[in-house]
Amino acid sequence: MHQIFLARQPIVDRKENLYAFELLFRSGNMAAGAGVVDDTQATARVMMNAFEEMGIAEVLGAYKGFINLDATFLHSDIVELLPRQQVVLELLETIAIDDAVIARCRELKAMGFSLALDDVLELRDEIKPLLRVVDVVKLDLMQIDAALLSALVKEFKRYPVKLLAEKVEDREQARSCMEMGFDMFQGYYFARPETLSGKGTADASKIVLLRILTLMLSDAENEKIVEAFKEHPSLVYNLMRMVNSVGIGLGTKIRSLNHGLIVMGRRPLQRWVQLLLYASGKEGGVISPLMQLAATRGKLMELVAQQMHPHDLDYIDRAFMVGMLSLLDILMDEPLPAILARMNLQEEVEAALLEHGGDLGDLLTLCENLEAGDIAAVQEKLRPHPGLTADILNKVHMEALGWANNIVV
Repeated sequence: MHQIFLARQPIVDRKENLYAFELLFRSGNMAAGAGVVDDTQATARVMMNAFEEMGIAEVLGAYKGFINLDATFLHSDIVELLPRQQVVLELLETIAIDDAVIARCRELKAMGFSLALDDVLELRDEIKPLLRVVDVVKLDLMQIDAALLSALVKEFKRYPVKLLAEKVEDREQARSCMEMGFDMFQGYYFARPETLSGKGTADASKIVLLRILTLMLSDAENEKIVEAFKEHPSLVYNLMRMVNSVGIGLGTKIRSLNHGLIVMGRRPLQRWVQLLLYASGKEGGVISPLMQLAATRGKLMELVAQQMHPHDLDYIDRAFMVGMLSLLDILMDEPLPAILARMNLQEEVEAALLEHGGDLGDLLTLCENLEAGDIAAVQEKLRPHPGLTADILNKVHMEALGWANNIVV
């Protein structure tokens, strides 16, 4: 039986808001070099079962999931069992476009499926009939001459399709693609560390939140935390909204911001502040891809730590914190050592963040490997922990994805 792991890559819109995920199913047996023959039908069945057993449909929530199809999968009946309102069927570049493929795409479109063309490099005659059927065309920036890209975009703009820039490497490339008229972007370009001059460009709310988090880690009095919150009125509003939702459950009427902090409690407040760090600067109801990644990573580390040390609550909390704080350098546009120097973190947490050292550093590496779809590395990390099986890791990964998809900040 194949061990199937899920990796995913975010797809964002022109405002860099999360739009969808490309779901990448990886076979652990194949990654381990077990000589498994690539059986498309078996892979398709695993993929379909994953939506039922792994709960991916719930994890996606309001977002769509792009799924790769080869020719065999495209023509199989199994594809019709996938949730058509939640998936985008992505035709791999290995599919030879012929009349049968065009007819099948029209049939799937009539059933209510959305379609995408993957790794398109040029406007070939054979794909033109599909441009009246598919919804998205993905242009692979790594394989297209940059000097020819703008003209190619203009050619595709004559058709009723959305253009997705795939494998965007950095911010400058993203800005260039936006100017050309791309509708969507794919990859972790928003989470790539960049060499910076040392001065951050984080907005005021992020700076205040980081100071609040530092105060909490230092066990500061509530009064000092309240004063820090008051420096940014929108944070007070968001906090009171969150506290009131807690207060309703307790039947408690919140009298003041200080009272709200007491009702909410330090541990929930600390986690909420960490989440809000990644959400600040976004409009209400909008989830940033970086926040999704940080929230998922933090929750996954917490759940894995819970599996390994179920009675050590402090260790479990530290695992969550390492996951959440591991992307601070991207969020703050500042080197991580400089940020951590201003915070009061435990040595174990700091070593995990700066050097991937210790048990928490190993957990962080495991999460990063899983995000990247590096299943061989995931299996290597699982080997010293016989109690942490692939099935358990998949289960807690789905739980983490679902939690991150439903958080409110």
